[in-house]
Amino acid sequence: MSLPTIRKSSSSAMRALRLSALALSLTALAGCSMFSSKDPRFEPAPLTEYTPGVAAKISWSTSIGSGADSGFAPQVAGSSVYAATVSGQVSKVDLDTGRVQWSANAGKKLTAGAGSDGVVTAVASVDGNVIAFDDSGKELWRSRSSSAVNVPPAVGAGVVVVRTSDYRLQAFDASTGDLRWSLQRPGPALSLKTSMQMRIIDGLLLAGMPNGRLMAIDAAQGRLVWEGSISVSRGATDLERINDVVGAPQVVDPLLCGATYQGRVACFDVSQGGRLVWDREFSAGTGIAADNQMLYAANSRDQIDAFALTDGQTIWTQKALRNRGLAPLAVLPQALAAGDKEGYVHFLSRLDGTLLGRVSVGGGAIVSPLVGTPRGVLVQTGNGNLVLVGIN
Repeated sequence: MSLPTIRKSSSSAMRALRLSALALSLTALAGCSMFSSKDPRFEPAPLTEYTPGVAAKISWSTSIGSGADSGFAPQVAGSSVYAATVSGQVSKVDLDTGRVQWSANAGKKLTAGAGSDGVVTAVASVDGNVIAFDDSGKELWRSRSSSAVNVPPAVGAGVVVVRTSDYRLQAFDASTGDLRWSLQRPGPALSLKTSMQMRIIDGLLLAGMPNGRLMAIDAAQGRLVWEGSISVSRGATDLERINDVVGAPQVVDPLLCGATYQGRVACFDVSQGGRLVWDREFSAGTGIAADNQMLYAANSRDQIDAFALTDGQTIWTQKALRNRGLAPLAVLPQALAAGDKEGYVHFLSRLDGTLLGRVSVGGGAIVSPLVGTPRGVLVQTGNGNLVLVGIN
């Protein structure tokens, strides 16, 4: 599928438009809460009763700083969790116990983090610097990116990769901070500020971009290996044409899957050169999660759908969490986990979407992606706590 040609605005106009888009798009993704007092369609669904199917409890909770934003996500590497907060704190935490193994301060407020491969951990600051730490918490280097970074860095294959607000992917040498490569794509007038993540898998950087693009890049060299389009922009206004890839790309060999806001959810076969296997019209709010059989997605109104990985057929739909401001979902062996803006983590059956459990982790809205681990689900709360919720 070909992509439309976008006329590039002047830098000052682009800056103003993007700032306007932040408020508009976040309102849209939150279920149009600005209208909630007038229109019951946008009211958050009340907490419903359910028949318990899992027992959930907080295994540990650790303070890692303060503040939350869409650019932050905990990263698991080995038996440790790496996380950062707006306040500038960067931490390594033991996954089993919640004990802080080290904590560093970037000296600046942060806009994104943390990316880590267990050797180098990277964050981005408000002044556009990418800051890297070694695995004792000692600062390694600071390097300036081309513009603001609001997506967690991806670390691996000897590089730290960031996605900037001027639609560049930039890779810095993980040891020295020297710029290795930079790749830019034309961008729309407006783009989202919501949860997005990149991944480095088997030496390939997988990154979603505005205008529905999904890219696979040789992380070490910056060579474009594959580029596909999940969806194309539609609509009469800049706001209607917002069509960003949201969340993190999902890999279930041989499939690479992604989803866009106001667009589609789609899976490509990487063993066949990125051939489109299936796609479905869908407006993703915060991205997708997947297991070996199904792909799970919450739409922009927080309705959760499960699609068959083989052909994209809808297996089940769950509307009990509509308009609750869901963070990106996480897959656990026992259930699918969803966090909301009131600090609740909900557990759903992966088989049919039935509500199985619920626990409050406190700390305000859950914005960061939930992370499934063998020990339970990791939650980064709005007030800067890192929480492990165990289920059985």
